[in-house]
Amino acid sequence: MIGIIEIEGMEFFAYHGCFEAERVVGNKFTVNACLHYECSRPAESDRIEDALSYQTAYEIIAREMMQPSHLLEHVGKRILSALYAAFPQLQYARIKISKMNPPLGGQIRCTSVTLEK
Repeated sequence: MIGIIEIEGMEFFAYHGCFEAERVVGNKFTVNACLHYECSRPAESDRIEDALSYQTAYEIIAREMMQPSHLLEHVGKRILSALYAAFPQLQYARIKISKMNPPLGGQIRCTSVTLEK
C-alpha cells in the first residue's frame, strides 16, 4: 500500500543565494514536501515506530535549510538525499523550495525550485 505524506507551508529564514548580500542579510523561504512511501506496516500496526515520521521529516528539512547554499537546487538535493537516507520505505519525494521576495529588481512574490527523486 502506498501512502502520501504532504508537509506544506514550512517557513524558514535562511541564507541561500548567489549574491553575497543574500548570504549576509538572509531571506524568508517556504518549503513543501510530498513523500510517497510503503505504508502497509503502519496502516496495519497503528504504531508510530512503523510509520514515516512527519516530525523527523520536518527536522531533516529544517536542518538542511539552515545550511547556507548558493543554489536552491543544492539545498533540494541535500534534503532529498537526507530523507532517503532516513527512510528506507520512501519510494518517491518531491521538494519545492520558494524564495520569498527575491532580489530581482521588481515586485516578485517568490521564485521556486522543485526537485523530484
